[in-house]
Amino acid sequence: MGERMLAKPILAGVLALALVSMATAEQKFRKLTGQQIRAKFSDMELTDEVHWYDFYSKNGTLLSSSMGKKRVGKWWIDKDQLCIDVDGETMIRCYEVRASGNKVELRAEGAYPLDAVLRMPIDRR
Repeated sequence: MGERMLAKPILAGVLALALVSMATAEQKFRKLTGQQIRAKFSDMELTDEVHWYDFYSKNGTLLSSSMGKKRVGKWWIDKDQLCIDVDGETMIRCYEVRASGNKVELRAEGAYPLDAVLRMPIDRR
């Protein structure tokens, strides 16, 4: 009887550890090189799926919309970082890009990571 009672908590612990490991494996982000960033972002839309999106045209044009306000800018790769310059902003921002499937983290020195989703652009007509 005592062995049976001991086995249940151990089994539950093993299952919980397995689920945590699976979740961690699914969310394993890897740093992208400049070439990988260009291939992944060209003609794609980066978005939080609610408030904003940025469309990265193959020709380097960036179309941005945040809370209904649309702006135009440009994007390029510099030293394995994604750099953007949007009209109306005072500074160029460059980000280290990490990805896990279509989930993306943009990281800039001294700032919190920006979590977003990279997807095919949706039709907004």
